[in-house]
Amino acid sequence: MTGISGKRLLLGVTGGVAAYKAAELARLLVKGGADVQVVMTPAACGFIMPATLQALSGKPVYTDMWDARVPDNMAHIALSRDRDLVLIAPATADFLAKLALGLGDDLLSTLCLARRCSLAVAPAMNVEMWSHPATQRNVERLQADGVAVLGPAAGDQACGETGFGRMLEPQEILAAVSGMLGPKPLQGRRVLITAGPTYEPIDTVRGVTNQSSGKMGYAVAQAAAEAGACVTLVSGKTALAAPPGVERVDVLTAREMHQAVMARAHSSDVFIGVAAVADYHVVEPGSKKMKRGDGRLTIELAPNPDILADVAALHDGPFCVGFAAETENVREHALEKLRKKNIPLLAANLAQEAFGRDDNALTLFYEGGEKRLERAPKIVVARQLIAHIAGMLPA
Repeated sequence: MTGISGKRLLLGVTGGVAAYKAAELARLLVKGGADVQVVMTPAACGFIMPATLQALSGKPVYTDMWDARVPDNMAHIALSRDRDLVLIAPATADFLAKLALGLGDDLLSTLCLARRCSLAVAPAMNVEMWSHPATQRNVERLQADGVAVLGPAAGDQACGETGFGRMLEPQEILAAVSGMLGPKPLQGRRVLITAGPTYEPIDTVRGVTNQSSGKMGYAVAQAAAEAGACVTLVSGKTALAAPPGVERVDVLTAREMHQAVMARAHSSDVFIGVAAVADYHVVEPGSKKMKRGDGRLTIELAPNPDILADVAALHDGPFCVGFAAETENVREHALEKLRKKNIPLLAANLAQEAFGRDDNALTLFYEGGEKRLERAPKIVVARQLIAHIAGMLPA
């Protein structure tokens, strides 16, 4: 991994069972060429010994706000000033709450308040703790504050339960950090992305939509921003917060999305159509709520504009990347769409294995080849996709 070579990281370890993974993470970071300084909370020391992380990082581990090894007794200031990133792994529910509220009652939390560099957290906790409304509010607050949230993943947990809350594996965290700190292959590029579902009204309270959560499109937007791009995200209705540094344009219907995209396409270098766009709209939506009748109801539908095809047809338009969410025969339908839309790259998957999930797998199709991106958290897959796009762009 060249993205972290020569970078200076502060690895914060908090008190959860996943603290044992911090040892492997520290080893991988050092192996990748990073300078790693470890800071532990008192609770973390109950799960893993500081001596272990000292041996792996090659530096003394700090745990005490009043550590006399810092000449002015201001470890919370001194330890972060030369760092490129503060990475908290694992980040417990308690520590996420501290960060969201701006609390500082130990060395690590106070250090995070006083830092000047970027902050990333890798959550790790029980599934119920992760899904608790308070934790979700805290995560949303942190993302809005520009904190990078890495994971969590779903899987078996130490408590015997299964679900989201499991910390990403050290190799996945390493890949994420490398993406954040590594080369910026899209520096100076303007990237236009669509995400989420569209909604076609039937009357004032009902409509036709789909199960897209927008998570993949938002992950692609984050990955593009990490790669240095100036990103505009045209989004259907979702509950997601825009990634830090990304301009979001909210739309509702497919025709609104088409209008927003076409107004920005000529000034974009790359267009990535991730959104699940409705193919049809209701010709005459009701001006008030339709009442239930005794028989069948017939609704006339008309086709929506084809956003991807219209952008691809532009003279001197952007480099176009399409998405195809199929329910069967993925390769056959993807190759047909690649040819029909006349685009250089298409990412395809099974809709039933992607919609609403936090992980994904994609197959990339392009002239003369294809590439499989194996199942992983959507942000990991998105970073791989962005790296592939960057490699296809002209200098």
